[in-house]
Amino acid sequence: MGRGWRNTVRALCAGAVVWTLAWTPAPDALAAPRGTGYAFAPGAESVAGSPDIDGAKSIVAGRTYRSSLPAHGRLYFHLTLDATSNVYVPVTAVPPRGATVAATDGIRVSIQDADGNPCFYSSASFGAGLSPRPVTAVGQRDTGKSLCDAASVYFLVVERLDAKNSTPDRWDLELAPATEPALAATASDAPSVPPGSWNSATPEPPGEEPQERRGGDGFSTATSLGQGVWRTRLAPGDTLFYKVPVGWGRQVNAGAELDATPTGHGYVGGALTLSLLNPARGPVTDVALGYTGTRRATSLAPVPPVEYANRYAIPSAENAVRFAGDYYLVVHLSERMADSFGTGPFGVTLRVRVDGAAHAGPEYRGRPEPAGLFTVSARDERSGTTGSGDPTTRALAYGGLGTGTALLLGLVGWRLLARRTRTGPQKPTV
Repeated sequence: MGRGWRNTVRALCAGAVVWTLAWTPAPDALAAPRGTGYAFAPGAESVAGSPDIDGAKSIVAGRTYRSSLPAHGRLYFHLTLDATSNVYVPVTAVPPRGATVAATDGIRVSIQDADGNPCFYSSASFGAGLSPRPVTAVGQRDTGKSLCDAASVYFLVVERLDAKNSTPDRWDLELAPATEPALAATASDAPSVPPGSWNSATPEPPGEEPQERRGGDGFSTATSLGQGVWRTRLAPGDTLFYKVPVGWGRQVNAGAELDATPTGHGYVGGALTLSLLNPARGPVTDVALGYTGTRRATSLAPVPPVEYANRYAIPSAENAVRFAGDYYLVVHLSERMADSFGTGPFGVTLRVRVDGAAHAGPEYRGRPEPAGLFTVSARDERSGTTGSGDPTTRALAYGGLGTGTALLLGLVGWRLLARRTRTGPQKPTV
């Protein structure tokens, strides 16, 4: 009986040690730099684009897909759409780091009917930074505003822009199709014209002390932010993703500052790019700043409060703030910074402000795919800190908790075993 008890304790201690070692990150893993590549959504399905409609593979709303885009030619993907839902298919192109790109290089995305008639075009390019980074364009079908509003088969078409000036690498793609249902009958009287006026003055940025907050490496790992001042560090070529919960009636604005550096000299155009995207990953607005080594700041152009009727506005930035949900802030530091100012990393400050009176949104007839895409809870909007989207951070946090528990169990077990060995077996009490 005593021997069996000692064996049990030894097994418990050994298991605790093994479990602890398994959860303790290697020093190299802790020291490894982040932001070295785009984080695709976990479990994304691989799908090959077809050079023609005959071989196009189907993609459906609510799922995320991975593909790749050649330097030349088009890719087709098959869509089956109903007659009532608005459809958004964001396509994020991820060129390899170190690739040569021009300002006009990028991607063009469209949705076409089976006869090749286009419903919508969208494009995204790298701009003045001349630095490869993830760029997103959205294929879109708005019912009631498009010739393509019938229930039928459609095709998503993805192609490169100005590929002759780029290195001829294939670019990775992430596709995240989504649907927005029609309004319920009770919401049929929703405004069909955009709000006539809104506060377009650039808001005063928050002035409190900054808090450290590392961004994620993709949409799926974006770090949640609320109103406030946030600090991070980027090496040349890094792109970080944040998300800001913005409810109906609320107005989001953000700015960025790039720290001064004591080394290097010269001028880098488009050194830091700050982009705002809506919950369907549709581009809202962006801004880039040039850099000479001194501290520089910039801010996004103001956009109206989030309202359903904004979709009827003509300016694209106003049109894009059409639903509530997580709005994305994407920050990129140009690779060309390394040529003039070294490898960094460089300090970046983000100032996020959310104003406006919150109100209930329109009632939809069904639910979007993926579910909850156009929803913000009051708690999320108040805090904006629903936790880092970075799975590595979560794993380390859970691992740290589990490691402490395992070590405690191990120490208790060894102490009990030593005490029992020292005092000898106890006689049973009768």
